[in-house]
Order: sequence, then C-alpha cells, then structure tokens
Amino acid sequence: MTQPWKDAIRGQLGAAIDMLENAVRACPDPVWSDESVPVSQRFWYLVFHTLFWLDYYKSPVEKEFTPPAPFTLDEMDPAGIYPDRAYTRAELLAYLAHGRRRVRERLDPLSDAAAAEPCGFERRNITVLELFIYDLRHVQHHVGQLQLLLRQGTDSAPAYVGRGREA
Repeated sequence: MTQPWKDAIRGQLGAAIDMLENAVRACPDPVWSDESVPVSQRFWYLVFHTLFWLDYYKSPVEKEFTPPAPFTLDEMDPAGIYPDRAYTRAELLAYLAHGRRRVRERLDPLSDAAAAEPCGFERRNITVLELFIYDLRHVQHHVGQLQLLLRQGTDSAPAYVGRGREA
C-alpha cells in the first residue's frame, strides 16, 4: 500500500488509540469499576472490549486468533460471557501496547494488492484496507463512550488527539 495511505491510517488509528490510552490513564478508580452499572457499561469492560476486537482484527489468520493472557476468547461467545473479574489498568495498558504492535505488524508490510483483498474474517465482507478504517471507527466509537463516562463521573475528560504519535 502506498506510503501516504499507510501514514494516514497510522496517524488516525494511532490518534484513536492515543485517545483510548489517555482515557484509561485519566480514569479514577471509582469510575473504572462502577458496580452500580451493568458490566457491559463499566469503564474497564469497554476498554477491554475495544482492545480485544482491535487485536482480533489484526490477526493474520482468523481461526488462529488467541488473545494474550490473561484474556480469553469469551468475548466472542454469542451468549455474552463477561470476564469473571475487572481487568486492571496495568493489564489493559499492556493489551493496548500489544494492539499498537499488531497494527504496525499488519500495516507496515501491506502492499496495494494485499490491501485490496478480502479481509478474511467471516463476519466482515470488506477489504483489508476497509478493515483498518472499520477498526478506527470502532476504537473511536468506544473512546466517545469512555469520554462520556469520564465527564459524567469527574466533569473532565482528556483532550482530542488530531494525529497519533504512533499506531
């Protein structure tokens, strides 16, 4: 894939990931695991969900995907199985760093021909290039939710990032 496209994806997906990281670092403990809301709406879970799918869609082979420990494939269960505990900030920041590496590993060697190929994921009938854009939208969607939770819980949220420092 041409360098301008790679740079644009790296800059914008990187910005979304930076905003996710900033939200994780800004979140106070009471907001992190607010047990007054369902698990699906807890801050830590939204971060985990976002990182899980970023990692999954950067897997070169869908059927061989395995998240790093301590995470499991339960997120993919149609029954909606949630983790049995709240993941820590450190665990999710490590998963975020893992996700950044996966983006680089997938994007750096990508040719125009490979970018135009089907992405290879049964649930997505899109090209590899479009999957990068899909990921960007997914990450930013959940960053918006996290920003709202921070504003509701602390009356503050980290600033918008226009271009990422890295993907």
